[in-house]
Amino acid sequence: MQLLSRGDAGPPVAEVRAALEEMGILEPTGPGPALFDEQLEQAVRIFQQHRGLITDGIVGPATYRALRDARWSLGDRMLLLNTQAPLTGDDVFALQERLLELGYDSGRADGVFGRQTEQALRSFQRDYGMSPDGMCGPRTLRHLGYLGRKVTGGRPGLLREQERLHRAGPRLSGKRIVIDPGHGGADQGVSVGSGADAVTEAGLVGDIARRLEGRMAAAGMEALLSHGPQDCPTDAERAGFANSAGADVVLSLHVDANASPAANGLAAFHFGTGSGATSTVGEALAGFIHRELLARTRMLDCGVHGRPWELLRLTRMPAVRVEIGYLTNDRDRAALLDPGFRDVVAEGILVAVKRLYLLGQDDKPTGTFTWAEVLQREANRPAAAR
Repeated sequence: MQLLSRGDAGPPVAEVRAALEEMGILEPTGPGPALFDEQLEQAVRIFQQHRGLITDGIVGPATYRALRDARWSLGDRMLLLNTQAPLTGDDVFALQERLLELGYDSGRADGVFGRQTEQALRSFQRDYGMSPDGMCGPRTLRHLGYLGRKVTGGRPGLLREQERLHRAGPRLSGKRIVIDPGHGGADQGVSVGSGADAVTEAGLVGDIARRLEGRMAAAGMEALLSHGPQDCPTDAERAGFANSAGADVVLSLHVDANASPAANGLAAFHFGTGSGATSTVGEALAGFIHRELLARTRMLDCGVHGRPWELLRLTRMPAVRVEIGYLTNDRDRAALLDPGFRDVVAEGILVAVKRLYLLGQDDKPTGTFTWAEVLQREANRPAAAR
């Protein structure tokens, strides 16, 4: 779809305006041409902030999908599996949350009605004397409303995620990791300079990804790149690749940019909606990566954050996105151009993954665990059952 921003007009703008008016974020306007004015831009920013999206006031694919999903409340329509065009929306998210609260494993609450959600719904219907047709209509909704929670003391989906981590064992050997270098192909992401002197986000994170891939392979891990240098899949396609590969973890690598050249630092992101739904293992891994890289690079701490971005939301395993500095900042850019710095980043990420699986056992202080020590531990420890 085309990007919509201030100054645009026409039916797509009218659709965005109507959606925001329906949500109460934008005051209704009278008849006349639909214009993307300052008030609409501010309303878009408010909506983006509420949904954990980048607050740029521009309606791109991610914001448009979020606007479309926000239209639906549980009970507005029949929910069922459509393998060709899966239903998405806030109503699906609410159904998944309700099934999880009742003890039925619908997977991560991602707002997509997939096979696992259908199976959980069928199990619920079967247990409560309904026809297990896997469709959420008025009768199923009434029964969902009658029942109290079966699971207390924590979210069952998160408990399952933690249990899988405990059973995985401390050794890196045999773990399957998808490394996702941001952008690619014609989309080079952030770019500074021009011509042969241009420095691009895709080039830098692609190099870090290859360094990380080599270290992981040496440690006995199965490291897979989400795409080649000439390709730029969508975030949904990257998540689909990781799901099809049966990855244990997804690591997405990016660098950032800002209109202010003073903006600098390191940030990490995991799946989280801001309303309680989160990936506890993803959050833990994001924290490990963030602390390791801060200790090793001395970059500015820009925090660890939960976001509902597609790559983080649609993966069925813990996923972390790391923003390794600002290419628009002189100091960060100089560091990223140093191959030795990129080696430090790759080593820090690998050590953070190792810490995740150690579960606090036989660990070392942040920033002191070396690549040589990781290899030595991998060589000396018996392999854990996968």
